[in-house]
Amino acid sequence: MKDEWRIGILFSRSGVAEETESEYFRGTVLAIEEINAAGGVLGRPIVPVCYDPRSDSAEYRRYADKLLVDDGVSVIFGCLLSASRKAILGSLERRNGLLWYPANYEGFEYSPNVIYTGAAPNQSTMQLAGYIISHVGKDITLVGSDYVFPRETNRLLRCLIESAGGRIVDETYVPIVPDEIVLRRVVDGIKRDRPAAVVSTIIGCGTRPFYRFYRDAGLDPRELPVGSLSLAENQVSKIGPEYCSGHITSATYFASVDTSSSRRFQEGFARRFGRDSMPSYNSESAYNQIYLFSAALERAGVDDPQKLAAAAAGVEFDAPQGRVIVDADNNHTWLNSRIGILNDRGQFDLVWEALHPVKPDPYLISHSFDYGAQHARMPD
Repeated sequence: MKDEWRIGILFSRSGVAEETESEYFRGTVLAIEEINAAGGVLGRPIVPVCYDPRSDSAEYRRYADKLLVDDGVSVIFGCLLSASRKAILGSLERRNGLLWYPANYEGFEYSPNVIYTGAAPNQSTMQLAGYIISHVGKDITLVGSDYVFPRETNRLLRCLIESAGGRIVDETYVPIVPDEIVLRRVVDGIKRDRPAAVVSTIIGCGTRPFYRFYRDAGLDPRELPVGSLSLAENQVSKIGPEYCSGHITSATYFASVDTSSSRRFQEGFARRFGRDSMPSYNSESAYNQIYLFSAALERAGVDDPQKLAAAAAGVEFDAPQGRVIVDADNNHTWLNSRIGILNDRGQFDLVWEALHPVKPDPYLISHSFDYGAQHARMPD
């Protein structure tokens, strides 16, 4: 019998995805260390084999093959960009591997070789669109990085917004590594058009200059906010809270969520990574999936991917965001949808949350554009 559980970790700590995937890495490390300190799983420690794919899809594919073939690993935790996830799907399916994927994404995908623990469109995108239309206005500009997630998300947003009587004022894309001229041109267009709100799916190194240029151009978030599916506390601290106050994010977790599980998570995060380190929904999502994996592993008793995926159906965890559950129908996860508005301290004030975990509907088979209000409350 093996005396350890070996798993692969493929999160970039360099390149365009460095900021977010480093958060995934930290959340993963924290959960592994906590579980091992408590005795591991079935008395055996989790031992990670880690590589840095440097935000390069070809490197994800190469390292996935290395893990599955050379390192004898069958379970991988990794990826942010859809391009990197899709780059390793063939290897996973060909070599019988299992990926745990923590990112919110564009949906419309299912693989028996993937457990999706980030938000599907009906758990984040729809809530953001619904909140903006209900509380900000119906004339909306869409801006994003030029890759799969922003384009597919904006396709859905256009459908949702127009079906609710709204109008897409403009839809524009920038390179994943945009230069200053391109970003200033986007901001100038927003200033010229004066929509009610902007939805930004700009990611990575373009995020910081975009928000700074936005405020420097005299655009006041209290009058013309940017809604995001990715802007998190750690990014805000680097951009500067003074540039971000008033902007909106749809996410499953904010550090301002005040539960015993959230407090324990934040205390553990600070002890491990320093008091100046701020957890986000990214680190929380990666943290959760390690605990879900350990519950499935304890149930299965083996790390065979097919048996582990079957055992994962229905496993749950009292996560910092609230209870999360792997859905037996589609390998996605029931999550807790929320809307937050940034304050002057760089924290999110919670303005809307679902009363219960939201069942994942990655293909939007049974969605309603009522962004969960029938199952939610507006906090005082």
